[in-house]
Amino acid sequence: MAVLTGLAAALHFCVDGLCLCCLYLATAGVSDLLRYFIAYNVLAFLTQPVTGLLADRMKQRHWMLLASLLLLVAAVALTVAVSSCSISAAFLLVVLSVLLGIGNSLFHVWGGKETAVNTCNDIRALGVFVSTGTFGLAVSAVFLSQTLMFFMLLAISVLALAYLRIATGGQDDLTGSETGNADKEYSKPFVWMVLILIMLIVAGRSYLGESLTGVVAKTPTVMLLIGAVAMMGKMAGGWLVKWMGMIPSIIVMVAGVIACLVERADHTGFAFAGLFIVNCTMPVTLYWANVMLKGREGLAFGLLAASLMPGYLIAMLLN
Repeated sequence: MAVLTGLAAALHFCVDGLCLCCLYLATAGVSDLLRYFIAYNVLAFLTQPVTGLLADRMKQRHWMLLASLLLLVAAVALTVAVSSCSISAAFLLVVLSVLLGIGNSLFHVWGGKETAVNTCNDIRALGVFVSTGTFGLAVSAVFLSQTLMFFMLLAISVLALAYLRIATGGQDDLTGSETGNADKEYSKPFVWMVLILIMLIVAGRSYLGESLTGVVAKTPTVMLLIGAVAMMGKMAGGWLVKWMGMIPSIIVMVAGVIACLVERADHTGFAFAGLFIVNCTMPVTLYWANVMLKGREGLAFGLLAASLMPGYLIAMLLN
């Protein structure tokens, strides 16, 4: 299962990077490009509860990965047409945003569900899967080019094929098995109370992540560093919990974030340290969402993904 988790994480890196490449290349020279980025983000994040429900109902989830790949291939073809022919028709850019947004949404809930099911909700695997997307965005923003776009599309195709071959060649089919904690049952009011709390935490984390680095000048090197630090934080969070235990780890994370928030204005090193620690909490929230929604890990992933948007938008408006 470690191989499948690694392949899913590599796919995450390439999918997020490809989407950003396509958007930037297609909207180059477009004055009102912000509307297309907003449309993409709304579709990519806010539709994930819906696509997550779909992932939970599907018995053959590999169709979600294949559908995502097909949409991304169409998006790359449209990007080439728009950028090479100097076409800036608003309709085509809207279509591109839709292709990328839905393709991204389908991939994320597929990957979140697959990772949770295949590893029995192993918090370390959850952190590895979710970590790579941020760095993919940073790499695409810095090294933006059609060559990178084509390379990422090729990598997605190869990685998806490898994943499906390994998954279908194992003992289980692609429906996987249930996640851990199968012996625990919770009442619906308690489940949704905890889920709402987790979603609020995720929204707050999104705001903090943007605020911590808001004081840092976004040079190419700094952008790559931000992406790398965020990625390493998400990866490290699960291992920290396994090493220290859930409650001690949460206490350390909260205390560390508060200290970095207080000191970040005096030294940028605290801003990056805070970014690392904030991202350590990501596998923790995903783990507990999966526990609350046992058997509905796609919905759990989608709800947390949608919760990222409010915090991100608030941080953008205030910083």
